[in-house]
Amino acid sequence: MDFPAITHHGGVHGITGSCHQLHLDDGASLLVDCGMAQGADARLDVGPGELGFGVGGVLVLVVTHVHLDHVGRIPTLFGAGFRGPILCSEPSAKLLPLVLEDAYRLEISNEPVQVQRFLALLERHIEPIPFAHWHVVIDRPGLYCAIRLQRAGHLLGSAYVECEVRRAGKSTRVVFSGDLGASGNPLLRPLEPPEWADVLVLESTYGDRLHVDRGERRQQLEALIERALRDQGAILIPAFSLGRTQELLCELEDILYRKALFERSEGAPGGEFAGWARLPVILDSPLALRITQVYRELHMYWREEARQRLVGGRDPLGFGQLVTIESHSSHQRVVNYLKSTGRPAIVIAGNGMCSGGRIVDYLKAMLGDPRHEVLFVGYQAKGTPGAVIQASRAVEDVGQVDLSGQLYQIRAKVLTLGGFSGHADQRGLLAFAQGCAAKRVLLVHGERASKQALAQVLRQELPEGSFVAVAGHGGN
Repeated sequence: MDFPAITHHGGVHGITGSCHQLHLDDGASLLVDCGMAQGADARLDVGPGELGFGVGGVLVLVVTHVHLDHVGRIPTLFGAGFRGPILCSEPSAKLLPLVLEDAYRLEISNEPVQVQRFLALLERHIEPIPFAHWHVVIDRPGLYCAIRLQRAGHLLGSAYVECEVRRAGKSTRVVFSGDLGASGNPLLRPLEPPEWADVLVLESTYGDRLHVDRGERRQQLEALIERALRDQGAILIPAFSLGRTQELLCELEDILYRKALFERSEGAPGGEFAGWARLPVILDSPLALRITQVYRELHMYWREEARQRLVGGRDPLGFGQLVTIESHSSHQRVVNYLKSTGRPAIVIAGNGMCSGGRIVDYLKAMLGDPRHEVLFVGYQAKGTPGAVIQASRAVEDVGQVDLSGQLYQIRAKVLTLGGFSGHADQRGLLAFAQGCAAKRVLLVHGERASKQALAQVLRQELPEGSFVAVAGHGGN
């Protein structure tokens, strides 16, 4: 094996389970992410509770961000004997225990003693490092490696990783993109490409498409809400608790604020926008609620646009029409109320792919009623109920979806708003690769069609002599 070398332990057959090992020599390596495979990917990579590789010689785990498909195997990593530091950004250090506590309770054990023991172990090994700061991983005669985290714009604290490796008098820069964010996020500071890269491991989730811009997605969202007000129906948004939910809240706060301003300026209470003023935005996810509170505490990491709202007395994540639901009994009452009345509402609930969580109860109650709408704002992995519901738009007959072992008819309107994607589109991915003048690009974290489409564009647009490949198992 020629060093440095990369082995992929997930995220190569689909978009989940990202885990990449950078080998520095025969006895030293570092991991970038240790994610859980989800949906159909779980049958292609490693299954639940499986790590899929040995931890001998792994010096550190570097976390790009705290979505489960990038951190969900950390409990298994500990179980295999890893006891090195977990390097991540300062916001990720605050968010990681929340995400993994929830996953541990669902996947491993809900026993309080075991949960607290795991969290104590996790806290001892988390080592936050500032953005744009070089952190030395190993420095010994003949071998040096340092990493630097830079903002990736995917969610609060997300980063791409620059690895500087020097051995035998040769220097190599390896960059792992993690998940790169789309432009126009109202909460997050935009990413900037790295200075340069010899090797770029690049995600390709949306490597075959372009997103609508922020202005267009806002117009589409407003149009959907207006239709729901007319139809006296609810908009059900399956959203990931971390990232997408906070971006949605930020966007909805601004829309409602501007509607209220317009109504006051027109002096017409009870007129065109009266329904908007009474429209509840229901956040029904205990985990999303806890994460949103941490987001609020970390406002110093927001982009300037969102911070200026705070200065002006507004709260993008805690506005007046926001209703938060914590207890299960309150959740059930809200489901029954929305099902039995004609009260319009916007419901944001997890999980994002409809494979579990409170969104499933809303779907069971309202999916068969055409007054309601199911709005997807994120990627739906193959094999998940969300993907089945999303695909029903293309079916002329009434579709069906299996929820908790029972089939439910899909009569509600089903829509996808791609402009809310947390991932960069083809244009953004190309700009990132061009910006760092990558000599060798390995594509991961994408469906086959997305990777192939992005590979074709990269081969056309990168300088002559650049090498582009679709990553697979084994060394790359």
